[in-house]
Amino acid sequence: MFDSLHEECGVFGIYESKTADVASAVYYGLYALQHRGQESCGIAVCDDGVISHRKSDGLVSEAFSREDLEKLGKGNMAVGHVRYSTAGGKLHSNIQPLVIRHIKGNMALAHNGNLVNAAELRSEFEMSGAIFHATSDTEAIAYVIVRERLNCGSTEEAVEKAMPFIKGAYSCILMTATKLIAFRDPDGFRPLCIGKTNEGAYIVSSETCGLDAVGAEFVRDVEPGEIVVISDNRIESIKTHVRKKSNICIFEYIYFARPDSVIEGCSVHRARVRAGEILAQCSPVDADIVIGVPDSGLDAALGYANRSGIPYGMGFIKNKYVGRSFIQPHQNMRENAVKIKLNAIRESVAGKRVVMIDDSIVRGTTSARIIRLLREAGAKEVHVRISSPPFVHPCYFGTDIDSEENLIACHCSSAEEIAKEIGADTLAYLPAEKLCELADRDDFCSGCFTGKYPVDVSGASSKNKYDEKIHKD
Repeated sequence: MFDSLHEECGVFGIYESKTADVASAVYYGLYALQHRGQESCGIAVCDDGVISHRKSDGLVSEAFSREDLEKLGKGNMAVGHVRYSTAGGKLHSNIQPLVIRHIKGNMALAHNGNLVNAAELRSEFEMSGAIFHATSDTEAIAYVIVRERLNCGSTEEAVEKAMPFIKGAYSCILMTATKLIAFRDPDGFRPLCIGKTNEGAYIVSSETCGLDAVGAEFVRDVEPGEIVVISDNRIESIKTHVRKKSNICIFEYIYFARPDSVIEGCSVHRARVRAGEILAQCSPVDADIVIGVPDSGLDAALGYANRSGIPYGMGFIKNKYVGRSFIQPHQNMRENAVKIKLNAIRESVAGKRVVMIDDSIVRGTTSARIIRLLREAGAKEVHVRISSPPFVHPCYFGTDIDSEENLIACHCSSAEEIAKEIGADTLAYLPAEKLCELADRDDFCSGCFTGKYPVDVSGASSKNKYDEKIHKD
């Protein structure tokens, strides 16, 4: 229904020094990370070296009942995953964690990100006789690690040897019979952090909001290229591939991460407020009210209002009970279906000049529908301000920006032309050169805005690379 962006997934893991209800802890952690993926989820639990797991389509609350968690049993380790498929499609076999059984043991792998050489790796393994059961990049990562594990003394050494073969974005949690291993690609495209509870349990999470959900204190971020090994209630670090510079996806601050999270030392809420302040400085307009599109536009709207002096107001109500699987009964109801998920508050906008803040415009269809809602509610003018630059290039690292031909900024020559197409009176984007001011850093990936990627993407395939190959075969 909406053409908004989606991030591939979120990962969460726990290591206890004793047998405990680790499945429930992961459940709460995944609940906090639900915004990172609403398509499917899974939990794997390790008890005395034996790994059991449950995976299902849908939201965390839909996929796991109390009975399900009890069936998983207690253990001293667990890893979980929430997913939105940017690569590999919606096959049940793609739901993570992937549980792998090989000659030297068992492991469960949860992965956030996207590889640029996954198709190449897959082809290499298939030519040597490997059989793939899924179509996600994660299975290729697992094969590389297992290959290296057959020729070395430990899983962490296998991960260390595997990393040079894995190109692209990966923040992973790997659980073996005795260890919880967290590792992150040398560019640090996706976030990953470590926490610790008062009882001494170690937590690994995509975001700090996952730590908060289980009462854990933030310890530190996993460094780009670092391998963190948690076992016997101690934590060790392998820094062979660590780099000083991070290329964290800037859209983590603009959209993906939860506002209450802190990503690599920077408050997500503060970064979004700052984006709104910059918009007010660079693209002022005479108006009566500033509103944000829920949820990621709200913080930027607050920043715009604070800097411009225009009153901040609540312009939309969002139906929190409509999931991504919302069914539209008939084609002719699609235009009205947007009102089921989002509706304008007439009392706030009627007869007023409105500044509407949103995080991005992808194809423009959703923006046009939302602006139409404001017009129907009586808004006199609608001035759109976007807290990111225009999307003009694909993302290869875990965001579903794939086809330039579908991006409105690629087939419209100016912001004025886009404004006309979506029905806005004016439109302005955050200038690309101002991105460094959001989190007070310039070491980030902004390839989808600028076309400049931290790694070579010349051989990268589309997000449907496996599905296309299977269909062709």
